[in-house]
Amino acid sequence: MSKFYLHLWFAWALRLTLSTFSLALFLSVSVTFFLFAKQGFPALNEDVIKALLSILKFWFAPLWGITLLYSLFLGIKYIFNNCKKGYKLELLTCQKEGRVESIEVVGYGDLVKVWRKWLMLIIWLVGAQMIIAMAFNYLLSSSNFSLSWFNIYILYCFLLLSGYFSFMILSVRCKRVRLVKCSYL
Repeated sequence: MSKFYLHLWFAWALRLTLSTFSLALFLSVSVTFFLFAKQGFPALNEDVIKALLSILKFWFAPLWGITLLYSLFLGIKYIFNNCKKGYKLELLTCQKEGRVESIEVVGYGDLVKVWRKWLMLIIWLVGAQMIIAMAFNYLLSSSNFSLSWFNIYILYCFLLLSGYFSFMILSVRCKRVRLVKCSYL
């Protein structure tokens, strides 16, 4: 079963990284081009190119944070009903209707409640990792405690790591998700 979670996590992490990075890069290039156009397309020289790259770099980080939330929501759809290593996660219908059955074609409307629980689980796991990382930082350099090592990229690594553990906990934490055996080719 650990191979299932590893394959599920790897596919999710790859999709999340590629979609977040490409969307943030596209948006930051768009903002940079808009600002370049607003200045009347000045002639490209070394100073203008440096300025454009600075603008691109500046806008990439905040847009990456925004596109990360968007990609997290879009990416959760693809963890369901994919058989990997003999297991799959199923999304179930609401229990208020009397009978519970598997949703074969998962839509984004079916994911809202599950995504909120999953996102809160990831937030708690990232918070726990931050506490552990700060404790190690304090133990290793107690005379000079600093958080200068922390940035958005370290936070993203914490998020990816917590995503792995969240898949293991998700079926226990959320009643609309269950892990079932399946046959795969």
